[in-house]
Amino acid sequence: MSQPLPVLPLAPAGATPLRVLSIAGSDSGGGAGIQADMRTMALLGVHACVAVSAVTVQNTVGVKGFHEVPDDVVAAQIEAVVTDIGVQAAKTGMLASSGIIAAVAATWSRLGLTRSSVPLVVDPVCASMHGDPLLEASALDSLRGQLFPLATLVTPNLDEVRLLVGVDVVDVASQREAAKALHALGPQWALVKGGHLRSSDRSCDLLYDGASWYEFDAERLPGGNDHGGGDTLATAIACALAHGYTVPDAVGFGKRWVTECLRASYPLGHGHGPVSPLFRLS
Repeated sequence: MSQPLPVLPLAPAGATPLRVLSIAGSDSGGGAGIQADMRTMALLGVHACVAVSAVTVQNTVGVKGFHEVPDDVVAAQIEAVVTDIGVQAAKTGMLASSGIIAAVAATWSRLGLTRSSVPLVVDPVCASMHGDPLLEASALDSLRGQLFPLATLVTPNLDEVRLLVGVDVVDVASQREAAKALHALGPQWALVKGGHLRSSDRSCDLLYDGASWYEFDAERLPGGNDHGGGDTLATAIACALAHGYTVPDAVGFGKRWVTECLRASYPLGHGHGPVSPLFRLS
């Protein structure tokens, strides 16, 4: 490992750990989605709670299809977890449709959850890394208008930035333009990830809260086994927020975590293998 990661404190054996909720889709190939979220949560010592929004049919080559979970069932999962177990942070991934997004937003508000009580990281998953759609086109307005205003942080990649705010990020100036446009939609913080800017030999993510800028730079690692990278980053950030990190410090932790997960990634199947937090077991 290039530099040691800060250690998130673990609960003593038998004590209840912090809880983080993932509202996302299931990946049958185990590389992304809720499966990736739960791997990172476990290896960061967090108890994972889930609200499954969709069941995907996918492997390392692509997404063959998906089945949406009914809106009311997604909402009921969130309520069941929050009202009994309680969570210290949450993140969203694939939400599939405008109906599910509306149900998540309405449930969040009805339960009285706020940015100060339960930080919410919104990873606006619109398509798989293979380009397969994971969100109805009509749901983009729901993301922008209903979920972003509740978010502590949004974490789109550059393809998602283009869909959400119409900015084609090609350099630092357009990355800042995109961050401003995203922040104007209502989240407390906007993170424009630079991993898809292949013209650069570095991967620089830009964080903005309407007043201050923070850059998180890392080497661009070779190889194509990066499935689940966005999910893993958002989840690591949510875990750090659950521990009381500030947003900039949580993003810094998440960036270092996903970089090491990329370094430890492995081949799987005939396509893109997953990023891997299993390095923490060695």
